[in-house]
Amino acid sequence: MKWIGNRQSDNVEDRRGMSGGGKAVLGGGAIGIIILLLNLFGGENARMLTPMLEQMNQSQQTQQTGEQRELTAQEVEIGNFAKTVFAYTEDTYGQIFQENNLQYEQPKMVLFSDAVETACGNATAASGPFYCPGDKKVYMDLRFFEELKTRFGAKGGDFAIAYVIAHEVGHHIQTITGTSGKVRQLQEGKSQTEANKLSVCLELQADFYAGVWAHYNKQYLEEGDIDEALSAAHAVGDDAIQSKMQGQVQPDTFTHGTSEQRIYWFKKGYQTGDINQDDTFSALLN
Repeated sequence: MKWIGNRQSDNVEDRRGMSGGGKAVLGGGAIGIIILLLNLFGGENARMLTPMLEQMNQSQQTQQTGEQRELTAQEVEIGNFAKTVFAYTEDTYGQIFQENNLQYEQPKMVLFSDAVETACGNATAASGPFYCPGDKKVYMDLRFFEELKTRFGAKGGDFAIAYVIAHEVGHHIQTITGTSGKVRQLQEGKSQTEANKLSVCLELQADFYAGVWAHYNKQYLEEGDIDEALSAAHAVGDDAIQSKMQGQVQPDTFTHGTSEQRIYWFKKGYQTGDINQDDTFSALLN
């Protein structure tokens, strides 16, 4: 993806190299494992877990060692790339919201290593990228993308990072437009299977928004970029993850959608560029 020389977002906090970025002495690792298993790439499940995370956070201590290390040249470069992509999302959604007579509330992004403190509790790198509605921030441990290649078989590449950032910003869109709150209300009193279906709709909508974002940024795309995004989407489908991690697929437990569904909704967003075609709920629940 073309990015060098373009504007970088001012809404990014880089905590990498800071060992005191919110490292949980007790419980943080457990939180990370929970979120990884239930909530790879963040989303509504993380929001459902927020009360539990906050309660655990109140009962555990956090240590700040104050130690810092200098980032490598490669880390600086990938951080600058992430900041530029985040700026692209600001520009894109600022335009889309304006076109719909709305004002876009920009989120913030935190780059971290190992562990991080958030308004949704403490989390570790095991959680993968996620969005916290409590502070309206996207949290990214950029080393996750190496695991995405080695563990989950994605192609990798810089646009895989861009896709994930755009997906997480999609959850911010759902938060500020009220979609996430409505889904939480609908999930109350539902069986776990029915609640999971609503979560799948929410996640696929975030994939759709990532596709819309890519549509608006075609001028920055290079050959192979969309293939990188589709490969990442395929790798994090519920069926692909379950097959790889537990050797069997259990559709009733899906929370993010199948590989095929994630690819379909990203491509629909990319091909149409129409934010108003985001109704994954009618498409999947009727």
